[in-house]
Amino acid sequence: MSVQIWTHCRAATMAPGVATPYGLVEDAALVVEGETLAWVGPHAELPAEWRGRCTAEHDAGGALITPGLIDCHTHLVYGGNRAHEFESRLQGASYEEIARAGGGIALTVQATRAASAAELEAATAKRLRALMAEGVTTVEIKSGYGLALDHERKCLQVARTLGQTHAVDVRTTFLGAHAVPPEYAGQTDAYVNAVVQMLAVLHAEGLVDAVDGFCERIAFSPAQIERVFAAAKALGLPVKLHAEQLSDSGGAQLAARYGAISCDHLEWLSEDGARAMAAAGTVAVLLPGAFYFLRETRLPPMDLLRANRVPMAISTDSNPGSSPCTSLLLMLNMACTLFRLTPQEALAGATRHAAQALGLRDRGTLVAGQRADFVLWDVQQPAELAYALGATPRRQTVFKGQPQ
Repeated sequence: MSVQIWTHCRAATMAPGVATPYGLVEDAALVVEGETLAWVGPHAELPAEWRGRCTAEHDAGGALITPGLIDCHTHLVYGGNRAHEFESRLQGASYEEIARAGGGIALTVQATRAASAAELEAATAKRLRALMAEGVTTVEIKSGYGLALDHERKCLQVARTLGQTHAVDVRTTFLGAHAVPPEYAGQTDAYVNAVVQMLAVLHAEGLVDAVDGFCERIAFSPAQIERVFAAAKALGLPVKLHAEQLSDSGGAQLAARYGAISCDHLEWLSEDGARAMAAAGTVAVLLPGAFYFLRETRLPPMDLLRANRVPMAISTDSNPGSSPCTSLLLMLNMACTLFRLTPQEALAGATRHAAQALGLRDRGTLVAGQRADFVLWDVQQPAELAYALGATPRRQTVFKGQPQ
């Protein structure tokens, strides 16, 4: 098995419980054995055995090395765009008003259904490559713009294909309970029945890694989401939830009862919801791009999350309606400037906690035994990743031990 050593670098390990900020190791060395990190620490302490087995040594040229970034909440596969709705909101219409008038998710469903798999793959690949250019090595991609079996399958197959053709790990999430499609208007319970049936089929076809839902007054009630979660649990699939974005519906408590790996958005999260998430080990996924783009004014309760020691992840929420963004680094900055996270909290939110939000234990930190996904950056301090608006400081990505 190949052994590669990376030297002349500083390593922000992001390991928990480390006294130094960011888990920073000065003058570090990283040993990669196959696809796995075998050793990380000060260069001066590098065991001689690794030098003796080294098959390739890389001079990092003084770069900062971090774990590969993880975008844990995206809707990358979709057709069309909703720029006209952006104009409407600037003229005073709310996201909820647009959705109730037949716009919003329903409009993207129409465009996504009309697009071929090849067209969706080509459009999504551009968005995926933009994320990869900023050091993303794992990305979650949801369905939810098909809302019928054939179209949900099409979207999930596109996501799977992109994970096979690009040097990035794609995790797929079934979001059939995203909105009620037009053919089920006024028949929400009947559509939930269809979602449960779709889930069983798509899971059997190997297309689903997790299950999500939108628990909100313009989408599905807690009771309806619970039916979807019960079906997911019966299949052994982890669940997550779009919760408390526009109102406090008690979605966080529901998700916690099912051991959800994450609750996402959370602007209206209550103290009871935060406590339930903490008890269940559920990660809070904060989405500053949607907060900014929709010009929301109610901040997620960061102090409440901190007080209850709920891990906070950061994601782009890349989607055509509320966060048409493919820059996770920009989200780090927004998490700091809008939500008042520290740069260290923001970077943990795009590495260690983002991995936890996907139920992944083999990545997100630079410690022995983790998968060798990491990024070399042309910066001196980790805080620079959240500091510089529009900067592209990535020098190189290493994915599964292979330099890209």
